[in-house]
Amino acid sequence: MRVLLTAFYFPPAGGGGVQRSLKFARHLAESGVDVRVLAPDDPRWIHRDEELDVPEGVSVSRSRYIGPRGRRPAEELYGRRGPDRVLRRLALTPRRLLVPDENVTWLATAVPRAVELVRRDRIDVVVTTSPPSSVHVIGAAVKRLTGARWVADIRDSMIAKSDRRYESAAVRLKERTNASVARLAARNADAIVAISPTVAEEMRLLGAHRHVVTIANGCDFDDFDGLSYHREARFRLTHTGSFLGERTAVPVLEALARSDESVVARFVGDFRRSELEAAQRLELGSRLELTGFVPHRRVLELQRDSDALLLLLPELGPRGKDVPSGKIYEYLAAERPILAAVPPDGAAAALVNETGAGVVVPPGDSAALVAALDRMVGEWRAGSLAAPSLTPDWKQRLSRTTRARELLEVIEAVEASR
Repeated sequence: MRVLLTAFYFPPAGGGGVQRSLKFARHLAESGVDVRVLAPDDPRWIHRDEELDVPEGVSVSRSRYIGPRGRRPAEELYGRRGPDRVLRRLALTPRRLLVPDENVTWLATAVPRAVELVRRDRIDVVVTTSPPSSVHVIGAAVKRLTGARWVADIRDSMIAKSDRRYESAAVRLKERTNASVARLAARNADAIVAISPTVAEEMRLLGAHRHVVTIANGCDFDDFDGLSYHREARFRLTHTGSFLGERTAVPVLEALARSDESVVARFVGDFRRSELEAAQRLELGSRLELTGFVPHRRVLELQRDSDALLLLLPELGPRGKDVPSGKIYEYLAAERPILAAVPPDGAAAALVNETGAGVVVPPGDSAALVAALDRMVGEWRAGSLAAPSLTPDWKQRLSRTTRARELLEVIEAVEASR
């Protein structure tokens, strides 16, 4: 069987959003699927990871991307006042007017390239994986022009984003067009793969009457082979990943200022200036270590070589509760204790509690964070802070191999219905 996986975020782009498409490509190929990938020649994303390798047996085709580079508008506007802020907002305006997202210009080259690949290589099934949501327009176009089966992998709600400011006309326009793309996928894709039950239900309500399956993220436990933990003089609490939307480190920084002085918090990834200013006000000094973006392999090394791992997820209402951050799966595979400041009734909290991998406290509750952190440090000093170890059953349930097998079942089902 030949599958064309279409992904905007694929190496050499870096960051957590690359891993799902990269791992699907790897494990589908290992299962005997002839996997072809269509990706931009350069997505102009804010991060690149040259150390990420394309899996053996996977053929990658590139189509040119002419569009805006990845940016962090909120960070660019932060602290600007008066005319300087107005000018910066004007510079950011053109990308805001692109709908449904700023990467939609890729369609101009991606659609004809995808059609060419499907016809030339006799592709059986096209899989489109978002974000960005515009990538699903490629799937709809290819299906219409070639008759190939189409599976839409939806990793984020395309209907409503809980952390967006709806008073903005530009945001309202993006939301309306995102909803149109969601309806296009719901009504035309031969199968919908959703990251969570909530996203799956949204697609059903939009008219998805075919195969709708939930396939969560996962982890590769062998990614940590050869990586080890070394105890040091200070207790190292590590957070990996960037801060976007409503996610904030401020409550953790406040808790750090009130906790045992032997604790050092390490943040690996983009750190906003608002958090940095909070750290300076709290006079954390050497108790705060900031590391910018690093290759994924280095991220795994730092996760394994930590005394505890910090997971932060804000309260974002019902849509945010059943979509645990993808990093929680890596955290579980790293087998280090997790301090999870997450919604207590959400999926991330359930995973931490059910696997016995750590402690859950409400997000934004500095007092609860201090108490949990002090308890962890006390156990660490006593040598009784146990490293969690997942059972074979949990490892199988959470592995990327299992996730890819679930996707392959969907692909086989839509191909069999031809």
